[in-house]
Amino acid sequence: MIEIDFEALQAFGLTHAITNRAARLAAPEPGLRLARVIESQRDCFTLHDGRAEQQARAQPGLMQQLQAMDQPLTIGDWVCLHVDGHGQAWITGRIDPVTQIARRANDGRRQPLASNVDAALLVMGLDADFNARRMERTIAMVRACDVAPVVVLTKLDIAPQARERIAEMHGRLSATVPVLSVNALSRQACTEIGPWLHAGRTLVLLGSSGAGKSTLINTLANAGQSTGSVRRSDGRGCHTTTARSLHRCTQGSCIIDTPGLRTFRPDADARVLAASFEDVKSLAQQCRFRNCRHESEPGCAVRTHVDADRLDNYKKLMRDARRGELTALERVELRSKWKTIGKAGSQRSRDKRA
Repeated sequence: MIEIDFEALQAFGLTHAITNRAARLAAPEPGLRLARVIESQRDCFTLHDGRAEQQARAQPGLMQQLQAMDQPLTIGDWVCLHVDGHGQAWITGRIDPVTQIARRANDGRRQPLASNVDAALLVMGLDADFNARRMERTIAMVRACDVAPVVVLTKLDIAPQARERIAEMHGRLSATVPVLSVNALSRQACTEIGPWLHAGRTLVLLGSSGAGKSTLINTLANAGQSTGSVRRSDGRGCHTTTARSLHRCTQGSCIIDTPGLRTFRPDADARVLAASFEDVKSLAQQCRFRNCRHESEPGCAVRTHVDADRLDNYKKLMRDARRGELTALERVELRSKWKTIGKAGSQRSRDKRA
C-alpha cells in the first residue's frame, strides 16, 4: 500500500478522487509515499509529501513509459515517492490525473501544462495585451479539458480603455463564463477571486507574457515571484517566469503559475471544441443544410445571427483542431500539396509577365 497522509496533503489539493485512484495502484515496493509535483524543470522535479519538499528524479523506465503514452510528468501530478538507501528520491509511478490541460506543439506532440486542476484563471491585460479573439479560443480549449474557465482581466488601474474592453468581453462571451476585472497589485483582487480559492481546490494561471500572472500570484499567495516590465509597443513581457510552480494561497487553495504562452494549439478534436461556442452550435441546427460550413451557403442561420468576427474566430479554431488531428505522414502530404500549389501559382505569374 502507498502511504497517504490525507490531512497533510489536503492542503496541497488532495481530493478523495485522487486518494481512491492511489489506493487502487499496486505498490511494487514497500515504503512508497504519495506526493505532489509542485515544480518541474525538465527531468528534475520538486515534490511535497505533506511534510517537506523533496528534490526527485523519475525512474528512466517510468519516463519512457509516460513519453510513449504522450503523457510526460508535469506540474500538479500526484506521484509515488521512494527514497533509496543513499537518500536519493525517486518517482516510481504516477496517479492518472483527474483533469489535465495540454496543448499541441508545432510537430503535433502533446505538451501537458498542468494536471489535477479545478479551474483555470485565464489572465489577460486590459492594455495592449487585450485580444478578445484569443480569449475565446483559450476558453474553448480549457473547457475541452473539462476544466472551468475564469476570465481575469488585469491592469484595471492603468489601462485607458478598460471600461470599453470589459464591456466587449462581456458582450462576446457566454454568461456561463465569469469575467473578473482586477488590479493585480491590490488586495481587492483576493476578494474578487475569493469564490474560487476554497481550501483543497487547485487553480492554474494561463496567459501571455506580461499579462500579470506573477503579480497576481504574489497578491494571492505571497509567493515572491519575480516580475518584469512590458514592451510599450505590444504590451508583451519577456518571460520572467521560466518554470511551472505550485503555491499555496492564504485562503487554503493551491495555485499554479506557468510561463507565458506564445501559442496554445488545441489538444482536442473539433467536435469537442465546437461545443464551447454554444451560440454557433445551437444556431447550426437551424441551417438549411445539415453539413453547412457557414460560409456562402443559402439559409445559413449562423452567418445571419452570429457576429462575423466571432464566426471567423470559430472557423480558425476548427482549422487548428483539424490540423492537430493529422498524423505526421498527413502533415507531410499537406505541406507537399500546398508547396505544389504555390509553385504552380508562381509559374503562372512568371508566364504572364513573359
